[in-house]
Amino acid sequence: MCILFGIICDIKQVCSQPKLIQRVTDGTPDGVTKLKEEIHKVINQIHSLSSEKGNTRPTSVSSTVEGADLDGYFGVLGNLYAVFQPLLRQKFFEDLPKILVCILSGRQDCGLEAELTKTVSLELGRPLLTFMSSLRSQTCLPQDDGSDTESNSFLRAYFRMGKSTAATLNGFQQAFLNILSSLPLTGKLMTTLSDMVDDAVKYISTFMATLLQVPMDYIRIALQFGIKIPSLKGKETCEQGDLKQLIMWGINHNVSWSFGNSIIDILLETFLPSEQSLCTYPGPECQNPPSGPFQRSVQGADTDNSHFILLKCDRHNLAELNDTLCAEILTDLREGSSTSVLTLCQALSSLSPTQIEQVWSNICYVIQALVSPLVSKSSDCSISDTQPSSAVNSFSQTLPLLQSAPHRIARDATNLKQLACSYKNWLEDKVVNPVLVSLCSDNEREMFVKEVCHNAVLMRKLISDQMNTWLYGYCANSSADSTYMVTQFCVYEEWIDQPSVLVDPSLLEFCMNLDSPRLTKLICEHNGFFMLLLSNPENMRFMPNCSSLASPPSIPDLDSLMLNSCRYSEWHDVTQITTDILSKCILRDPKGFTREVCSNQTFLNSLLRMRENSWLGSHCNTTVTFPPTEAPKPFSIADWCDYHTWADRQVDDSVVGLCWQYDQLAFQKNVCCKASVFEKLIQDPQNKWVKSVCADMKEIEEIEVLPQVCKYSEWTHPIIVDMTELALCAEIDPLNFTSKVCSNETVLQNLLANQDNTWLIQHCANHSKPGVSPGGGGGQGGGVTGFIPAEQCQYSSWSVSLPDAALLTLCWEHDQTKFVSSICPNPGLLFLLAREPSSKWVSSMCTTFTNYTSTKNTTTEHNVCLAKKLVKQFNWTCSADFTSACQPGASQNMVLQMMVRCWVESLRFRVGDLVTPSVATTMEQAVSTTVVVLLALEEIQNTSLHVTENIRLSVLSSVVRYLERDDDPDKKRVLLQCFGRVLTSLMQTARDLTSDEFFIIKEYFSIPLSSLRSVLSAAHITTVRLILQYYSRNKDTLQLPDKYLSTMVSVLFQIHLVKDGSLFPELAPLLAAASPADIHALPPLQNNANVRETINRYLRHMSLDQRRAFGMWYSNIVPPSNITRGHQSLIRDTGNLIAYLPFHNFQHLSPAQLLDGLDVLQRNTLSPFKQEFIAQSIISTYRNLPAQDLTRLGHLSCLADPNDLLVYKDTTNFSVIQGFVMNCTREGRSLPSHMTSSVLLSSAELNVPSLLNPDRLAELAHLLPLLGVTFLQHLTSSQLPAALPALDSVPFSPVQASIIVDKLSSTSTLSTPGRLKELGYLIVGVKTEALLMLTSDKLLSSLPAMAQHTPGFSPPQANAISTKLWGFPEVVGWLDDVEPLLYFTPLLSILPRTRQLVTNVTTASTKPWNTQQAKAIFNEMLATNPNLIKEDFLSLGTVGQGVTCEALQERFRADSSPSSVRRILAFLRQQPSPLHTSLKKCVIDELYQFEFFSQLLEGLGAEIALSMPVSTIKKFSSDLMDTLRKIIIKDPHQFIVLSRTKQELLVDKMVQRMGMYTGVFTEEEFRSLGIMATFVVDEIFVQVDRSSFTDNLDFLWGLCYSSSKMDIVARILQEPAAFGPVQSWNQTTLSQMDRFLFFLPMESLQKISLELMTVGRIEKLFMSQHQWERGDVGIHCLNKNERTRLFEKQQFVLQFFLGFLKINPLSPTPMVPTCEILHTTAPSAWTSNSLTSMSSSAFSNCLELIGQDPFLASYQRSQVITKVKQMYGPVSSFSQSVISQLGGLAVELSSEELIALRLIERRSIASMGAISTWSNRQLAALFTTVLNSTKQSPSQLDSSTLVAMGYIVCGAKTTEMNTFNAVEFSKAVLWLGQLRLSCSEEQLLSLVGLLTHSLAFGLMSSWRTDVFIEIGVLAAGLSDMAMSALVKEQIEGITPMAISMIPPKRFAVVFRQQQISMFSYEQAAAVTDEQLSALSDVQKTALAMVLTPWEDRPVDFRGRSLGPALSHSPLCLILGLLMLLIVPPCPDLICPGT
Repeated sequence: MCILFGIICDIKQVCSQPKLIQRVTDGTPDGVTKLKEEIHKVINQIHSLSSEKGNTRPTSVSSTVEGADLDGYFGVLGNLYAVFQPLLRQKFFEDLPKILVCILSGRQDCGLEAELTKTVSLELGRPLLTFMSSLRSQTCLPQDDGSDTESNSFLRAYFRMGKSTAATLNGFQQAFLNILSSLPLTGKLMTTLSDMVDDAVKYISTFMATLLQVPMDYIRIALQFGIKIPSLKGKETCEQGDLKQLIMWGINHNVSWSFGNSIIDILLETFLPSEQSLCTYPGPECQNPPSGPFQRSVQGADTDNSHFILLKCDRHNLAELNDTLCAEILTDLREGSSTSVLTLCQALSSLSPTQIEQVWSNICYVIQALVSPLVSKSSDCSISDTQPSSAVNSFSQTLPLLQSAPHRIARDATNLKQLACSYKNWLEDKVVNPVLVSLCSDNEREMFVKEVCHNAVLMRKLISDQMNTWLYGYCANSSADSTYMVTQFCVYEEWIDQPSVLVDPSLLEFCMNLDSPRLTKLICEHNGFFMLLLSNPENMRFMPNCSSLASPPSIPDLDSLMLNSCRYSEWHDVTQITTDILSKCILRDPKGFTREVCSNQTFLNSLLRMRENSWLGSHCNTTVTFPPTEAPKPFSIADWCDYHTWADRQVDDSVVGLCWQYDQLAFQKNVCCKASVFEKLIQDPQNKWVKSVCADMKEIEEIEVLPQVCKYSEWTHPIIVDMTELALCAEIDPLNFTSKVCSNETVLQNLLANQDNTWLIQHCANHSKPGVSPGGGGGQGGGVTGFIPAEQCQYSSWSVSLPDAALLTLCWEHDQTKFVSSICPNPGLLFLLAREPSSKWVSSMCTTFTNYTSTKNTTTEHNVCLAKKLVKQFNWTCSADFTSACQPGASQNMVLQMMVRCWVESLRFRVGDLVTPSVATTMEQAVSTTVVVLLALEEIQNTSLHVTENIRLSVLSSVVRYLERDDDPDKKRVLLQCFGRVLTSLMQTARDLTSDEFFIIKEYFSIPLSSLRSVLSAAHITTVRLILQYYSRNKDTLQLPDKYLSTMVSVLFQIHLVKDGSLFPELAPLLAAASPADIHALPPLQNNANVRETINRYLRHMSLDQRRAFGMWYSNIVPPSNITRGHQSLIRDTGNLIAYLPFHNFQHLSPAQLLDGLDVLQRNTLSPFKQEFIAQSIISTYRNLPAQDLTRLGHLSCLADPNDLLVYKDTTNFSVIQGFVMNCTREGRSLPSHMTSSVLLSSAELNVPSLLNPDRLAELAHLLPLLGVTFLQHLTSSQLPAALPALDSVPFSPVQASIIVDKLSSTSTLSTPGRLKELGYLIVGVKTEALLMLTSDKLLSSLPAMAQHTPGFSPPQANAISTKLWGFPEVVGWLDDVEPLLYFTPLLSILPRTRQLVTNVTTASTKPWNTQQAKAIFNEMLATNPNLIKEDFLSLGTVGQGVTCEALQERFRADSSPSSVRRILAFLRQQPSPLHTSLKKCVIDELYQFEFFSQLLEGLGAEIALSMPVSTIKKFSSDLMDTLRKIIIKDPHQFIVLSRTKQELLVDKMVQRMGMYTGVFTEEEFRSLGIMATFVVDEIFVQVDRSSFTDNLDFLWGLCYSSSKMDIVARILQEPAAFGPVQSWNQTTLSQMDRFLFFLPMESLQKISLELMTVGRIEKLFMSQHQWERGDVGIHCLNKNERTRLFEKQQFVLQFFLGFLKINPLSPTPMVPTCEILHTTAPSAWTSNSLTSMSSSAFSNCLELIGQDPFLASYQRSQVITKVKQMYGPVSSFSQSVISQLGGLAVELSSEELIALRLIERRSIASMGAISTWSNRQLAALFTTVLNSTKQSPSQLDSSTLVAMGYIVCGAKTTEMNTFNAVEFSKAVLWLGQLRLSCSEEQLLSLVGLLTHSLAFGLMSSWRTDVFIEIGVLAAGLSDMAMSALVKEQIEGITPMAISMIPPKRFAVVFRQQQISMFSYEQAAAVTDEQLSALSDVQKTALAMVLTPWEDRPVDFRGRSLGPALSHSPLCLILGLLMLLIVPPCPDLICPGT
């Protein structure tokens, strides 16, 4: 060691003289002086020794060695030992590592021993280097020896050896083999030898493990420093590691690399090499290429080329000490480490990183100086090479030698191009070598696909060579565009046009894979095409099973025709009934056609209106006069396939093909099994295919044998299967045998365990001809058409580029003689072929061939395989392939290699029992470390040791085992992310993946979502392709979550697709998972036709947002100018993508382009204004469109301007337009009044309703509500019954329905069986009195059918039916029938039946109870069967919504595991009714205490989650807030029903947490908030991105806007970046504005051009607004003030632009509205004069609509009611129908007039009772009117009448109320309690007194939550004493409306602060300002605590959508501030996030 370190100082010239540091020693000064003298003496001796030969130049190698004075060396060493002996301490050698580290680090305070060591080392270094140089000189050969032209080195020369040495070694090997062969090995001797070997192995392995432990630790530490292993260490990225780093990572993480076999192969190939030529490529000058393995590297898939060289001395990227073995040793995590290693680690730990680099640098110089003479090369071996190495003089001269050695890299694309991968030249060359094609496809995959698969001309040329037919499968499985290849190669018309050319099976398989549906249809439907394909028997395996398809067109099927075409009841649109359909139905169903069409004059006339159907009239006249007979019987298969006659007659070949297609079983039985028929058929050349068909009969014959013999599933296990069984399966079940045996490597290997089954290798490689013997049947030429073995079977090149399976098989089949003679004698090539799974059979074939030829050879020679003989002699079990070692002339090295391999294999089975685990571990680590060292040697020396090739499979299999065993996701991530590229480079990606490679790719789909982005980002493009291929094949079984796929696509789009656009077609299956943001970020590939076609093909699988994102992306290359200049076929050329362009691009399409591409546009989802734009552009431009184009327009015609449609009124095409407009109205589309009135309702037949026949009436059914009550009143009772099936689904108003029902009742009563069921929507018109007259069985039988329609029953009807049915005890058994009305059944009706319901809880738990009913049932269950709740809580079903808080808490505490809690939450989410506030609060309070509350958020659901106070939500982390956001997006209804204040606070906290408060409010952020986007603060909303705002108007229409947001939207719309000032707007702009127009201020509205604001445009604006208001968002969005403001804008728009407001002198003349236009707009928007100017019929038809308008002003109502009196006479003469229609108009009647009303029926009473604006005097008058009209006293009023009375109840006097029937009133309270009754305190007290009756709800003290929920606002009538005594359970049931109705003074008196603190948020928010001002300070504090918990500042939550927002009083704010000051601040741990 001293000498080695001396080399460093000498090389680096640190010092030339010894230098000692003065230090204190124990010795005397004389002793020190003497020691120095002795040291100088030794140094002088060393100098003299080194200078003695310094000037002498040896003239020969021998003189150089002899010249070394060994005696001198020994003398110096002896003196040196004498010098060191006085200073050697006992622990000197243990401290030696520390001393050496100190010296190498350059420190000067290392001690005396270090100085001595350093000094001696300096002087001994030069002699040692001189000696090494003298050894190198032995490698020099004479200059004239041309045997080796390579540069020389010691190692090269050693391995090369001279001829004499080689001859001597060969002789020794031969003698050794002879001795082994002649050994008489008896059983006993073998046992003895085996025992001896075992003992030797055991001893040697233990000794070696002990010996290697410490050196390996040193080497491992050095390698760990020098090979910095990539890691993440808290980062998201890491460098890509190479193979050395991967192995080192595995050593550190206990990966069992299993390099035993690999290291043996490396050593054998190094020390016992096979004889090889030095040629590196095939050519005429190199006829015998090397047999070394060709490295199939993936271009670019290797690791980074800039990776460091291990022995580089100026390294600054060394690993840290904590990344080495020293970290474990120093922390005592590693046991058994030696003291010296510990000392080394301790010494290193004390160094700085710079000092460690210095240590590395110095050691590196030492190793380089020593190794350089051995491995360095020079141009020749001149005499100068015998001089000492230049390293002796200066390292600066040595370093270039090392640097000059080029870094060895694997052959990649650059080399391949030199080998002729010039694709352009391939087109020019006459013949392209198939070997080069295969080579280029393996190593230049991306370029090959681009230049070959995407070039049909070149691909056709290559495929013309049969050896290249594999290109079909290669390109089909690559990234090539499948659509392009199908259009180029699957041209079936060309196949049919060239019947003489056989269709190649490879081409057919290619088309079947890529174009299966179309090809299958052609085969099954076209007999000629089928027979063309079958003319090549090899295509039989691709024939589809056509029996599952429909019968051929030539054999009509009456049933299918009738089913699809002749369903006369579905013939609604005559334009869709073609002449072809009519002809078919006449032919196939003459009787039915005559009966259903010809006899229906109305329908026949509609058909005859079409000119092409004019012939139908004469036909029907004839058939009616002379009725037709039965249709002719269609031909059947049996008629065609009369096999019994085929033996006696000539059968047409098309009939033979037809019968085989559609009657296979009978065909086989009657043709294949009958020789006479079979032989007769095959005489026709066109029937030759029958031979191959009938050959498959064995499959049917042996069908029972297959399951018993061919047990494929069992063969996956290692069992011995008899050869005869395998042969039988291969014969009778060839397809399954091939797919389940030959294609399954595991099964194949298991079966080959039986030596008799070696024939399988050849059979599987050539399964189509399994009977060919190894030596015969071959020969030159012949075979497949176009295959020329002499040109394509270039065996000499196979050592460089192995053939694929197809070429290998073709050469074997058609060139067997030369195949055997060229391959079998070449052991190197056989060795390479044996490594490939697809070519393993060749070795066995050659062995079989040898045996086959030897048995047929008449000579007496008997070849004996020495290797096999010796293995058998030693009784070794060996699985190695003996082919190479058993060939004639096999070298002794090959035999010895085989012997060693077999001996090691036989020994391996016993090693586990011979060595201890620690020894095995040490040996394995030593082997792995050795592999790393060998890889490093390959880097620094231009010699391949074949390390990578030998360890490839071991690395892959070891990684797979590790991945299977280890569950640590972080380690798996490091493997895939940091070593993914090197793993990919080890895979044979040019062929199918092996199981190990397959598993590694599969692991990418197991990566945690949090790591997926970084792992995929680091993947190489080749790895990405493999991942995509795997996903494409296994996506159904992977079942990846959407988020995973979205992240995966995001990475591929943003990173990999940018680098390689050709990846896009392979991404196609994942396009549907891409987010809009990822789509926007796509690279500019719009001009790529393949990309565009791929997107077009997959658009239908995407969401609308994704499609629009693709449209936005595509718009980047289609500016308006390009669209305007585009061809007429632009839309068709572009495809589906163009339909999703942003509208600002789309609107530049011309009418001609739109009409040409209409079919493309129609099959896509178009936005409303795109549809309108298309319709108006085409129809306004073309005034004479043919019927065909009008039909293509379809429902878009309904969006055109009616005036443009009326151009066609007098043409035959107008009926087409009418048909589509009729369909639009039938589908419920809202159309302008002018459209319906002019196109549909202008017919003269509608003037006389009584003349309409029932069929016409049924056709017009959906228009009857528009025609109004006047039209309905003129219908006769005889017209309606036949039309009833069409009427029952029409949404009539109650008055209209009552007219129809009354007319129907005049002919048949409601009691007629089935009549109620037939009414459908008309049930709303049935009188409640009539329903009460029906028996229970009639009601029960009809109830389910009646309840299916919306709106269904009115409240009086529902009350009447439910109370009647629940009056029967048997109702518990009728739950299924009464289920539709359960929700509206009074609680008082349910209470007496609760015990029976609990008894029948299985049924009761499935019904949709309301909350109070569920609570009543649960309370009964709690009292009678509490065990059920405890034991099976989830079985409560729908009763669960009634659970008490105590019971729920008990369930949570009984099992508080997360899974149990989630089950209960899921149970609550499934309840049919909204959960009560108290229950939601209970859930939150209980779960908030759990530590895992954050994990439960998603399981809460939107309803419960949003019940949390904002103070809790504001503490959420970003992840929790994002989860809440997703919950709201999924269920926006729960958010929209919140109070406005809570909505805004919640969104504000969410926006803060998500970081949206600054910058532009982007589209992605906007859409991420969904319904919440418009609830952000105005400062954020005003920053919305303008371009995205204008591009997404159709999305923005549906959101909710407050007044301030409406103003912001109005300003944005008028900005130049949006649409500019309103003066510049046009019709297209207004279409885009839609309902946003009402947001504009009135001054801006007046600037819009009058010409643009037509009546139709105004109607569309109103219809859009109405549609939004009827939606879920519109219903809950606006408060009263906002609704009023919006209505005023609507009213202004209508009256200004229609001329009612004469602000503009150009305003048009005011118009008189029609009833139709009042439906599309609103009656209140018109002036009262215009309403009263309506015609009588129009006014009558719209009276009900006018009466229901809530925005009618008093003056308007007054004038309208005057018009009513003028039409219908005095009030006393008003009919019940007129009264029902009055609605709010009746408020203008005086009390005297109200008394004169006749309120006889409940429907007229209900009409008056629904009005809430009556005065007290009017209410009293109405109550009196009801009593007088019904002739009843107050005590006689039943529940349905009380429900109908509604607000009128408050018109009764207190004395009258006291006489109400308590039971009936209690049954009506369910509806009455929901009204804000205007009763006085005394009246409410009287009504509450009725509820306390013993037959009602009983004593108030017994009331529970359910009763308080039921009585609603009546709770405000509780007495002061009763209200002050309320407990928590009762307070929870009080509704917020009841809270707000309590008089302020009473509220302050009755509620103590304790009770107020029990309020819910909703109850507290309902407190009015008047009530709040009456409270004391303590009460206010209690209320504030409910509104805002203590940890937050007070916030008023009482703002809600039904009224203006309120705020706290100053006193409340001051109290809240004082509380915040008093309460000490909580630490961060307690209040996170605040």
